[in-house]
Amino acid sequence: MKDFAMMSVSQPMPAAMPTIVGRLDAARTRASHFPLSLLELGMRVAVGTTFFRSGMNKVQSFDTAIVLFREEYRLPLLPPEIAAYLGTAVELSAPILLGLGLFARLGAAVLLAMTLVIQFLVYPANWPEHLMWASILAYVLTRGPGALSIDRAIAFNLFGRA
Repeated sequence: MKDFAMMSVSQPMPAAMPTIVGRLDAARTRASHFPLSLLELGMRVAVGTTFFRSGMNKVQSFDTAIVLFREEYRLPLLPPEIAAYLGTAVELSAPILLGLGLFARLGAAVLLAMTLVIQFLVYPANWPEHLMWASILAYVLTRGPGALSIDRAIAFNLFGRA
C-alpha cells in the first residue's frame, strides 16, 4: 500500500522540459517581432506577380487568348474578344497598383472579383490556389497595403496619419 501511495504523487517534470518550452516561447517571441510590413509587401508582390504573368502571356499571343476565352473560359454574357481585352487589361494594371501599394484596395478588389469569376465559372477544381489568392486580396482590401506602400505615404501627407 505504501508503494502505491508514493506512485500516485505527482513527479516533477524532467529538467529538459522547461528548457524546451522556454526556447520555443523565446523563438515565438522573436518571430512576432518580424516586420508585418515586409509580410504585407511580400503577399502583395506574390499575388500580383501571378496575375501579371498571366496578362503578359495573353499579350504575347493575343489570338491564343481569344481562343482560350472562346473555348475554355467561356464566360457568360461577354463575347470572347471583349472578355480577353478586359481580362488582359485587369491582369496588367491591377497587379501594378497592388505591388506599388497605390490604390491598392481598388487593385485588390478588382483581382478578388476576377479570382471569384475564375473560381466559380472557369476552374472550380483549383480552389486551394484561388483560396490563397482570395485570402491575400481580402487582407489587402480590408486592412490596406501596409506601411511599405504609396497609399500609406499619401495618407500620412494628406491626413497626418498612417
